[in-house]
Amino acid sequence: MMNRITDKMIFKPAFGYIDNGIEHGVLSPFETKDTVLKKGEQIAPGFKPLDCDIRYLKDIPVKLRDGTTIYTDIFLPVTEEKVPVLIGWSPYGKSAGTAPRYVNLFNMLGMGNAWSSGLTKFEAPDPAYWVQHGYAVCNPDARGIAHSEGDITMIGSQEAEDCYDLIEWLAEQDWSNHKTALSGTSYLAFSQWFIAALQPPHLTCISPTEGLQDAYRDLAYIGGIPDPNFIHRLQVNHVSASGANREDLAAELEAYPLADCELWKDKIADVSKINVPAYVVASYSNTLHTMGTFRSWRSLGSAEKWLRIHDSQEWPDYYSTESTEDLRRFFDYYLLGKKNGWEKTPAVRYSLLDLQGNNRTGLVAMSFPPDESEPQRYYMSGRTRTLQPTPDSDELAVRYFPDALPCRVSFQTTFEKDITFLGYPKVKLFMEAEKTDDMDVFVWVQKIDRLGNVLSEFVVPNRNAALQDFTQDGASALRYKGPNGRLRASSRNLDTALSTDEIPAYSFDRIEKLSEKEIVELDIILSPIGMVYYAGDTLRVMISSKDEIGSVMPGTPGCITNNKGIHILYTGGKHASYLQMPVVK
Repeated sequence: MMNRITDKMIFKPAFGYIDNGIEHGVLSPFETKDTVLKKGEQIAPGFKPLDCDIRYLKDIPVKLRDGTTIYTDIFLPVTEEKVPVLIGWSPYGKSAGTAPRYVNLFNMLGMGNAWSSGLTKFEAPDPAYWVQHGYAVCNPDARGIAHSEGDITMIGSQEAEDCYDLIEWLAEQDWSNHKTALSGTSYLAFSQWFIAALQPPHLTCISPTEGLQDAYRDLAYIGGIPDPNFIHRLQVNHVSASGANREDLAAELEAYPLADCELWKDKIADVSKINVPAYVVASYSNTLHTMGTFRSWRSLGSAEKWLRIHDSQEWPDYYSTESTEDLRRFFDYYLLGKKNGWEKTPAVRYSLLDLQGNNRTGLVAMSFPPDESEPQRYYMSGRTRTLQPTPDSDELAVRYFPDALPCRVSFQTTFEKDITFLGYPKVKLFMEAEKTDDMDVFVWVQKIDRLGNVLSEFVVPNRNAALQDFTQDGASALRYKGPNGRLRASSRNLDTALSTDEIPAYSFDRIEKLSEKEIVELDIILSPIGMVYYAGDTLRVMISSKDEIGSVMPGTPGCITNNKGIHILYTGGKHASYLQMPVVK
């Protein structure tokens, strides 16, 4: 039987699988075989020739605990030695490294495709590199995907159980040294939280690079505001050659609007149960993954864990030579038993950005944020529109109108000397909704130079005119514009067991509409920051009725707001709204 949580899921027919050797990559046609790919071979034009011979086990069947068969590709060194295996678990096609959609994506980002052998499953380790260094790489097609049997599920315990079974099957193979690891970015990162929390006996370590941890809070209802559009984009990967059904997360978003139901609880990874060594990679800039990655890091149960915060986007970072070699040190230590000094690696390596070309990376700390970072409040003055160390004695209300321009209100301060922010920012806002009973509030912290220019920074190599167009009002994962956050006022209830002064956490288990003349407190968590402001730079905090930084990726609309009426922000007096920033003393 499938996991009982599937009884709560909404299923629809999967999308059709086009098995023409093009749509899903040149190696996609189904054929169970054991062959050798030769050194120097080029899988497809534009890709890197293979650096060594690779044993290629294609479309190998693996039976899961409920009798369902999934299929996987495995890439191995041509050797008699036993080897460990790296696994990339996701719904993305196991043979799709040369698929046009991924070729076009990496070209758009300015990465090209010459860094990859073409054997690389999207967001997974490149088999050509890892086989050369003594590893096997396993690229499975998850339940229901392509030729794998069963119905497709999306995030949660069913996927975790399936990969648990795959891990234990891999450990039994005659070529295996009985050690396995999970690796990859995005979907291949957040699947790791769920899989590792089940504690498969032969899972040795994990390396999640930027992935959400809670499907409700990080994907479907960020800040309590519904966002089905990116989910629709993800679900087009749910393709089946056997007429499978697929879990429709967008339909579930409508059917289950609150987070306390069984379905959404199943889609929260309990990272406190993870007990294997973990090398976690994060950034400040990923508007889809940053919050979940840092939340996971804070709660991770592993006694041996490392955090690296880079200053780019997950794909160029994950596949860069420097990052790959660093990751290999981690895997070599735990999977190959090499005494390479990895255990002396600092627990935290972080970046400080300045959005002016002088980022610093690889800075060392024992924790994040470091002990030298302390929260400091900047109070909003409705009278002067400034941020100041103490609140105005008199209360003043500031109005903005969602249906008129400007649909926002902002406050700013200019620094007389250099200042560094490192850690978790938030805002506390006292607000009222006039002529309506709810409001969606978006917050954005900007850096402005001494000439008044709002600063931002591309985190992918491409900076051409087309990408300027995409990222000016959207594609926020490709261009960092500063810390941000959002909250629907009716979802403001704090989870008292999880919230702290620095990091608010919401229960999302109730809807509390605003009554007439009611002033409510909105504690809005913002994405973590590591940024230097120089003397003469200005910090501006913007409160808006729209998502000013835009949707996550090009061509995908953002969240669905429901703003109308008048938004009233109170400042000073007994309703002194403020921005709280983590200042390095």
